[in-house]
Amino acid sequence: MAERRSRNRGIGRAQWPAIALGLALLGTGCGTGSNSGATTPNGNNTPATSTTNPDRPKVVASGGVVCDLAQQIAGETIDLTCLVQPGRDPHTYEPTPSDRAAIESASLVLYGGYDFEGGLTKTLTSAPTQGPKVAIFEKAVPSPLKMAAHDHGHDHGHEDDHDHKAEAATKPEEHDHDHDADPKTATGAAAELVADPHVWHSPQNGQKLTAIVAAQLSQLIPAQVDRYQQAAQALTGELQAIDRWIQTQVATVPPDRRRLITTHDALRYYAQAYGFEVKGALSGLSTEERPTPSKLAELVKLVKAANVPAIFAEASTNPKTISTVAREAGVQVAANPLYIDGPGAPGTAGSTYQTMLISNTCTVVNALGGQCEPQTAPLGKSSS
Repeated sequence: MAERRSRNRGIGRAQWPAIALGLALLGTGCGTGSNSGATTPNGNNTPATSTTNPDRPKVVASGGVVCDLAQQIAGETIDLTCLVQPGRDPHTYEPTPSDRAAIESASLVLYGGYDFEGGLTKTLTSAPTQGPKVAIFEKAVPSPLKMAAHDHGHDHGHEDDHDHKAEAATKPEEHDHDHDADPKTATGAAAELVADPHVWHSPQNGQKLTAIVAAQLSQLIPAQVDRYQQAAQALTGELQAIDRWIQTQVATVPPDRRRLITTHDALRYYAQAYGFEVKGALSGLSTEERPTPSKLAELVKLVKAANVPAIFAEASTNPKTISTVAREAGVQVAANPLYIDGPGAPGTAGSTYQTMLISNTCTVVNALGGQCEPQTAPLGKSSS
């Protein structure tokens, strides 16, 4: 469901207790701008109506973090259409005729790549367009973590080999806190490796994404180069500050509890950056994978062996299955869901890329026995 939107960047509120209300009032997140004329997303694939501004270049973003970064950097200078709306699962999204029409009329198409968009990928890559198509994740992180395609949802409970199905071809250069980030190669010489597309869960990768989006927009509208560079610099500084804040929050979690079990295997970049072990997931890199009864039984055993107080659901998928696993294993599901595949809907605590990182961190830290201090989160503040 394509939806046009445009908005000004405005995330300068740092008062976390009122963040959801503040974001709603400020119009942040992947929401519809007041000038867009777009209908509110209705949860199905019905195309949204919209008004267009012929004086602004048409840009299509697949959704999620790509859409949010384009909005924050470009503001009202482009006519932006985001295909997958907040709260929708990009892995299972089915493209509509209006999506293809939007792509064909765009002067620039921005999408994630590494097959993140699932069924939408073919439409994004095959539809003719008036301008370039750019796979942002692939440009920003050309050497991604890789997972064995045949079985990448769990680690079989190996305490000393928590990432044996991942291959970290590159590590964050500036970080010195990714001490557990030495994933092993997939077992078996014939194992097919696929890229993990969830690169944005590392704020350092987020800085690279920001630079790529700003560069593409600058090529599209050279007259706005200064504006885009300034916006990107501010966003980069904010992500640097958030990165340091996350390190401080994670330090409150007992080391033997820094283990993650989630709905689908999407937090390996976060785990690599902040010293967590990925102990298991209901499915692999895509939520399209459905766990078998034997897989669920194995996961229950894994949860018990991991000795964690909680496991994690996510905002865009049904929590029923992971709730069943938690109940059978005698642990809790974290009080709040994680924003795994991108920012949440307008008015939620994770409606922008930055607040998504903050919300996810507090959910993880508090559930695993740490003490998160959201009121100290550096929203609207650059790295010093």
